[in-house]
Amino acid sequence: MKLFNHYLRLHADPSRVVVRPFHLGWQANGGAQSRSQRLIGAVLEMSESEAAAQLEAVLKDFEQRHWQTRRVFMSRYDEIAAAHGLHDDAIGDTKRQLIGAYFCHEYSYAAAALMNPSAVPHHDQSGMPKGSVRMIMSLRAVGEGHISSVAFREGIITTESQLKLAPEAPFATATDTIGTSEDEPPHGPVTVYRHRDSTLSGTVIFPITEAQSKGLEDLRLVQFTHDDGAVEWLGTYTAFNGATIQSELMRTRDFRAFDLVPMTGSASRNKGIALFPRKVGGRYLSIGRQDGENLYLLSTDDLTHWDDGQLILKPESPWEYVQIGNCGPPIEVDEGWLLLTHGVGAMRKYSIGAALLDKNDPSKVIGRTREPILAAADQDREGYVPNVVYTCGAMRIGGKLFMPYGIADSSVGFAFVEIADLLAAM
Repeated sequence: MKLFNHYLRLHADPSRVVVRPFHLGWQANGGAQSRSQRLIGAVLEMSESEAAAQLEAVLKDFEQRHWQTRRVFMSRYDEIAAAHGLHDDAIGDTKRQLIGAYFCHEYSYAAAALMNPSAVPHHDQSGMPKGSVRMIMSLRAVGEGHISSVAFREGIITTESQLKLAPEAPFATATDTIGTSEDEPPHGPVTVYRHRDSTLSGTVIFPITEAQSKGLEDLRLVQFTHDDGAVEWLGTYTAFNGATIQSELMRTRDFRAFDLVPMTGSASRNKGIALFPRKVGGRYLSIGRQDGENLYLLSTDDLTHWDDGQLILKPESPWEYVQIGNCGPPIEVDEGWLLLTHGVGAMRKYSIGAALLDKNDPSKVIGRTREPILAAADQDREGYVPNVVYTCGAMRIGGKLFMPYGIADSSVGFAFVEIADLLAAM
């Protein structure tokens, strides 16, 4: 089977930094309020010249590294002022910005790794010629403390296996919430917002709730069509707090506001739920791996509640003897549902394969590849976690699949494969 590997590669980059709120209350074991008040008081006691000198030093270090740095500091001051009841009009802009700076920190969000992408059609297809599709790609970026966040890249792909990514924004910005407490992280569902002037390719979604505190891992995006024809972009991901995992659901209609919603049910306590792009037989369906080895078909009438499902795929070939899992949402083709899978073989080598499920009854497996369609080889073996290739979601364009994939948990590559060739290999 012929698979075309595009020359383009994306790599981890420690120079990609954002300004994030520094929540002293989230870090402390007690006394955070007095600590914050001490910081505020120390700035307010400075003379105007001393405050100006301190702010100038901060700006000299950071203003060229971030977008609208002074505005960010002022916005952060407003949040601190609201939390601590600062209503003194005599506080000038210099001290306000300096206070804001003390409650921010710089974070290199992709210093350690960039991996496990998924791709979906863009919500804006205006101006696209025939045979070309604008797409959105999510990426798992890993930074300081091995904390995973979600980054995005926009681009254009064609039926001729051409790929052009939009330029990466010179400055990255983090999504933000409204009304977040300075004392403790939020719990349960939360909505985060892209900055009004930021491009999607320059936007990063960071962990915000207690359940997500150590990472948002492996977002599997899907363009979902509801029964009434409305389109919504959904994504399942793993929330990790350092001790336990939980599947959560991201929902957006415009990639400006993102709802991050915890899932419930026995299946939600596992990784790797991948949603079908529409209901089948009047039910929401997904593929999950509830036992760490096999693939199951899950069914529900509530997108945020998933219980254990029906076993449909077990490891059968040597390259997947250790375990199998899904590689993103099933893709609808004329012949059925095309499901990309990953298998783990000897020496924990990861490979990507595929299966075909019945269109009307996806519990029926029509066929599967006996050999991998992509495996770690040559230079793609080396990296932070060697011998791994992995995707969180491919995208159909005409008669081809566009498949971005992670390489050794360190970089991202891109491949195209003919759907007909893939089906013929089953």
